[in-house]
This record gives sequence, structure tokens and C-alpha cells, in this order.
Amino acid sequence: MLKNKKFNFKEFFAENAVPVVFLTISAVFVYYSGTQPAIIMNDVVARFARNAFFVISLLIPVLAGMGLNFGIVVGAMAAQIGLYWALALKMEGIAAIAFAAVVCVPFAVLFGFLSGALNNKTKGQEMLTSMFVGYFAHGLYMLLFLFIIGGIIPIDVYEIILPNGVGARSSIDLTQVKGAVDSILKVDLFTFVLALAAIVAIIAVVNTVKAKKPDIAKFVVAVLLAGLGVAGNTMPAFLMFKRVVKIPVVTYGLIGLLCVFITAFFKTKMGQDMRAVGQNMEIAEVSGINVNKIRIIANIMSVVLSAWGQLLFLQNLGTLSTYTAHQNVGMFAGAALLIGGASVTKATVPQAILGTFLFHLLFNVSPLAGQNIFGSALIGEYFRVFIVYGVIALAIVLHAAKKAGGKK
Repeated sequence: MLKNKKFNFKEFFAENAVPVVFLTISAVFVYYSGTQPAIIMNDVVARFARNAFFVISLLIPVLAGMGLNFGIVVGAMAAQIGLYWALALKMEGIAAIAFAAVVCVPFAVLFGFLSGALNNKTKGQEMLTSMFVGYFAHGLYMLLFLFIIGGIIPIDVYEIILPNGVGARSSIDLTQVKGAVDSILKVDLFTFVLALAAIVAIIAVVNTVKAKKPDIAKFVVAVLLAGLGVAGNTMPAFLMFKRVVKIPVVTYGLIGLLCVFITAFFKTKMGQDMRAVGQNMEIAEVSGINVNKIRIIANIMSVVLSAWGQLLFLQNLGTLSTYTAHQNVGMFAGAALLIGGASVTKATVPQAILGTFLFHLLFNVSPLAGQNIFGSALIGEYFRVFIVYGVIALAIVLHAAKKAGGKK
């Protein structure tokens, strides 16, 4: 008879060192920021809705063995092309976002195919390759928006074109599409928690019926969520959270659907093939899997999802920085995923969600915490940069060390 394995704190910390460390840093920074927790939560809720799609889109290339796809910036470029097209047609609201979401797909598929084909030529160096793909694509993007738009393709919408008629404005006000998705339905935090509890309970019941065995874990989660929701709606201590924190239900619903899609996709034949390719390309090829084709499909899916993520980002932000809005999306998404405890070879949906939350929590509180601790808000700004590049560098070093240890 097998004995129950005892909890080993050392092993737990070794496996979850990054999220534990960043959770601790976040708690310290929240304390020293001096900001009302409800205000912090409201900002994090908005940032999560703005960026979660990006982070989750990285899961596919990671599990397909291509590491962090910094080339998702080409998906963001495709989204901006689609949105600019919608603005040129003077479209507004959800119609403009829907039009851009459809129009950007062919561009994203083309960009994803080309970058995926290049990744197949540089196997083992995909992260570096995808980074340079982003730089190269940025040059072509600049050519399009600085010269071709207005110079070759006539645009007569004053708000989005430079006064001389050639080139797009560097900053475009998106008032006509701001909150197009977010504002469809918003509820307070604890009403959302109660709805989430109901969804988890339904899933638990379905799992119980299928397996003919109670899904204890999900039932416990449903009860805890329901308890939190009831407490938040009835106890005065949570009144500020109820008033201030508003959840964009449709945006969070889309993020939830993406999580479900990713989970379900990797249970399909193609998803299992991607996992096999990610674990060992040579064995996958011997097993009859078309490795190059699978890798290109994974890259295309990631780029298309990132394009839709950029549209959610822009409608939430309400401003399009035409020439810079796409530049750091790959780095930020990669850092957020790694902070959640993922690696460049293994990542899960919960890690993506946790990492996005922690990453943007730190982004929110670090300037004020730096001001209060060190007397300079710039320290907090520098810490943001350290988080992004430091975490990515550390993850790559650990991955290289692990591979070297495995070979030995």
C-alpha cells in the first residue's frame, strides 16, 4: 500500500520559486505604495483585460517546442492594419472592432506562415529568430504607414492622416471605439465572483456525472467563491471594492473562452501532435508527424490570437500609438508568462493567468512604492524594466543550464 506523499516545502519552492518571489515582492510593494487596495484592484482588473489574450496566445508555441514567440508583434501589426482600415472607413464602436478582427486575420495568417517557415530553418534558435522577425517586420510596417498610406493609398480622413496627406498620424484618438467590447456589460467584483462560482459548480456537476465520481476540488472552489461573493455583497468591509472594481464581463468572457479553447485544443489529435513535436522533434518525425507543418500551424495560431489580443488592448486603452503600440507586446507577454512559473518549454493556462495578474500588479504599484521607499519614483520605473528583461534572461539561462545538465 502506497503511503501519502508528505508536502515538501523545499521541492515546492524550487518548482514555484519565481511566482512565490514575485508574489512576495508584490505584497511588499502594495504595502509601501500607500494606495487603496480597491483602487489597485480596479487598475489590475483593467490591465488584465487588456493583456491576458497576449499572454495566453504564447502557450501554443511554447508547448510546440518553439519557446517564447517574440514574433507575436507581427500579429499586433496585423491588428493595427485592420483597425486603421476600419477608421479609414469611418466605422465606430463594436462594428469597427469586429471589422478589424476579420480583416486582420489574412494578414496575421500570412505573417504567421512566413515567420513559421523561417523558424523551421532555424530550429533551436526560434526565440532569437522571432525577435529579429519583429524588427524586420517593424521596418516594413513603417514603410506602409509612413509612405504607402496617403502616398499610394489615398486616405481622406483628417483624424488619422498627417496634414500633408502622406503618412499616418503618430497618435490616433480611438474615442469612437474605446470600450467597444469592455462597455458592453460591466458588473461589480462580487457579482462577477458569484457568477464564476455558479460556472465552476456547473462544471463540477458535469464532471461528476461523466466520471461517476465527485469532483471534490471544483466543488470546494465553487463553495469558496460563493462564500467570497456573499461576503463581498453583505459585509461593509468590502464596500469600497464593490463600488470601485468593475469587471468587463464580455472581455473576461472572451479570455475565458480562449482558456477553454487552448485546453480543449491540446486534447485533439493536432494538439497532441504539437505536444509530441515540442517534447522531441526527432521522435515525432519518426512517428509520422509532419513536424514543419505542425510548427507553422502553431505559429499561425499564436499570431492570429495575438492580433485579436491587440484589438482588445487598443479598445481598452483608447489611443493608438501608430508606430510604437506593437513594439513591446512580445517582451511583456513573455515576462508575464514566466512570472507565473512557466518556462520556455512548459506552460499552462493557470500560469499564464497568475503571471499576468502579478506582472500588472507590480507595474501598478512599483512607481509609488519606489517613491515611498527610495524617495524616487524613477526607481520603480527602473524596476519595471528589470522585471521584463531580467525575468526573460533568467528563464533562458535556466533553460540552457537544464539542457546542459540533461546532456551530461
